[in-house]
Amino acid sequence: MTDERTPPSDGRRGITRRTRPRPGAQARPVNAAVRAPNDPAASEGDPAAERPVRPWEVDPRERPETAGDQREKPRTKRRVTVSELLADVPEDAVIVARRLTKLYGEFPAVSNLDLTIHAGEVFGLLGPNGAGKTTTVLMLLGLTEPSRGVVRVVGLDPTREPLAVKRTVGYLPDNVGFYGGMTGRENLRYTAKLNGIARTQAEARVDELLAEVRLTDAADKKAETYSRGMRQRLGIADALVKNPSVLILDEPTIAIDPAGVEELLALLKRLVAERNLTVLLSSHILGQVQGVCDRVGFFSAGRLVAAGPLEELARGTDRTIQLEVGVDGDPAAIDPVARALPGVRSVEPAPENDRYRVVTSVDDVAGPLATALAAAGLPLVHLRRRGADLQELYRRFVPEGTDGRAR
Repeated sequence: MTDERTPPSDGRRGITRRTRPRPGAQARPVNAAVRAPNDPAASEGDPAAERPVRPWEVDPRERPETAGDQREKPRTKRRVTVSELLADVPEDAVIVARRLTKLYGEFPAVSNLDLTIHAGEVFGLLGPNGAGKTTTVLMLLGLTEPSRGVVRVVGLDPTREPLAVKRTVGYLPDNVGFYGGMTGRENLRYTAKLNGIARTQAEARVDELLAEVRLTDAADKKAETYSRGMRQRLGIADALVKNPSVLILDEPTIAIDPAGVEELLALLKRLVAERNLTVLLSSHILGQVQGVCDRVGFFSAGRLVAAGPLEELARGTDRTIQLEVGVDGDPAAIDPVARALPGVRSVEPAPENDRYRVVTSVDDVAGPLATALAAAGLPLVHLRRRGADLQELYRRFVPEGTDGRAR
């Protein structure tokens, strides 16, 4: 029986496979009957005339365009350079973050943070536990690497120069640790030694710092006997041993009694004034730090949702000013006196306390109102600007239910 199969080129008998030509290869010529199977000129009864034309048998120049051929190529996104991100940084900036992001897997602990802290100011980074404050601090110190974005501390990149950053930045963590069996003085001496400070210079500096934080009397007691407030003050002294220009405090007032908090914040204000320090203070206890911060930033779910001086934040969402007023006498007596002042729009009972009135005006009328009430024989016992309180601002800017999103 005769084998009618087409022999391959190497002489072996078998069936050859038709393969699609490589891109750019010349299309194989096809019999006219195959190109046009319905052409009357095609041979009748030819089986090739009955099959469809295969795509690779058609010259590409004759092939009709498809939807895929008409699609535009995706545009490549231009990458923003570091110099472009830092182009708007002011000369007095000490801490700078631009589009700073930290991802843990797909979870954004910090997302596109833009932050500028100027020389000599106290900046409060405020928000609930888990908002991303500590993660931000760790990136500023070079203790964790950003996923993307740019960060500079005193002109240095903490990711590439972490040791240089640590030499110029003092850090007080939320749970400062000391060697409990060593005295406060011995702990500070050890820190001075680690920072390469000569022994004679270290002794003078340790004595000076112990006096500044008011621990001279307890300097030779073991650190394990110190109260939480004393350990925090020793921690500030420890952070100042290397004479830094920047001080970063992470939850410095946590678990301290009110008297200890007041003493610690007074110490901080004095150190800032005397040493011209730049301070970043991270805290979730808002009321405690209101009096010490020049500017605040509200952190929520890894994002900085608002930042600026308290007064600017208070009037940022409302052009009117609200004063809460109380007098020694009938609260209703405030109404005609306040309404007579230029710029006053309304006088209403305070929703939280009916002994007070809320005066809404387009300008700050606190001075004229106090003068007018005194002239009317109504001694002023309470006067407060509403909306400038950290608690009120926090409720305005930070949505409910965002606690615990990141640390």
